[in-house]
Amino acid sequence: MIATIVAASRSLITYTVILLYIAIIGPIGLGAAVLFGATNLLFALGHGGIWLGLTLAGIRYRVSGREHLPQVPAVYCSNHESNVDPPVLFKILHPRMRILYKAELHAFPLMGRILDAGGFVPVERGNRDRAIAAVTRGAESIKKGNSFLIFPEGTRSRTGELLAFKKGGLIMAIQAQAPVVPVAVRGGRDAMRKGSAIVRPVKVTVRVGAPIPTLGLTLEDRDQLIERVRAEVQKLLDAGSLWT
Repeated sequence: MIATIVAASRSLITYTVILLYIAIIGPIGLGAAVLFGATNLLFALGHGGIWLGLTLAGIRYRVSGREHLPQVPAVYCSNHESNVDPPVLFKILHPRMRILYKAELHAFPLMGRILDAGGFVPVERGNRDRAIAAVTRGAESIKKGNSFLIFPEGTRSRTGELLAFKKGGLIMAIQAQAPVVPVAVRGGRDAMRKGSAIVRPVKVTVRVGAPIPTLGLTLEDRDQLIERVRAEVQKLLDAGSLWT
């Protein structure tokens, strides 16, 4: 009971501080990006907010495989087991990471505008034509030098087992001829229990694998690429936690 009260109090403080941060700092970053093209400031403020949120919530992480992080635009492909995954990976993998995100986030006007100003790409999963167009936009962005994070399972795994991969994000990598970096994240599933808004402190492990090249691949190779990437992510998951 005491532990739950402490976690609930800590969660309330975290939510309050982050909402204030977005409300006060968000418009500054958004204005700088829209009016002056200062997306560097927007990303710096984003990293600051994520660091603040993770610190307040007591989310700690350890990373293995940083040497595999490429110096060229890439598609980072991760499993997805919790709400903790996106902010942790955004903080770790790349200073200016873009994400294919659910278009439903446009229901939050300020958040949607900030994501769009940062070059993130919304995906309407229920609309095939618009989803294809989003993948094409992402590929064009990669060709211009940007990297993307994708969660090809399409939803969070409730059991921790790796779900089947959807094709869109890996088709994007083929279209851009960009390497795919397999990533495995584990440990965050207990941060937020189903149906609860309480964020509990957890220890997260992130493992980064060697990039998988797509140079020379065509759309006919997409199924083989999906199979290979999924196998690499599973291998990283099987390597276990970095916490003893």
